Amino acid sequence: MEKILITRAGYTALNAELKQLKSVERPAIIQAIAEARELGDLSENAEYHSAREKQSFIEGRIKELEGVLSLTDVIDPKTLSGSVKFSATVTIVDEDTDEEKTYQIVGEYEADIERSLLNIKSPLARALIGKEEGDSVEVRTPGGVKSYEILKIEYI
Repeated sequence: MEKILITRAGYTALNAELKQLKSVERPAIIQAIAEARELGDLSENAEYHSAREKQSFIEGRIKELEGVLSLTDVIDPKTLSGSVKFSATVTIVDEDTDEEKTYQIVGEYEADIERSLLNIKSPLARALIGKEEGDSVEVRTPGGVKSYEILKIEYI
């Protein structure tokens, strides 16, 4: 199987979610199912069916997280330098609007554009990989081609 790249922070977050699901969510849903069973006829028991559906989701997520965590290759950004690589924090400027943005390039399981965590498989991240400070990159977006200049590359 192919290794899944992840930062230390991403690994910690996924591991914390797994522990939460196993130690809090799973026991709570088992209790909810037991209580719903006590209400009688299961064929028309909405609480029971809802709890079973939630249990299915929790068990699926636990299996997914265990699989992902078993394949991870944790990358420490502090050990890297130079051109843009996985885990780099990159400040770019839109060459048309002069709008600056800073992103950290991360794996798909920790990506969250709202928190400026850019999926390494995204078009922008793929365009940035291997580039140096001062380089310009062009990215094809649904709205057309966008040009960015790399202002700063950090590994923090």
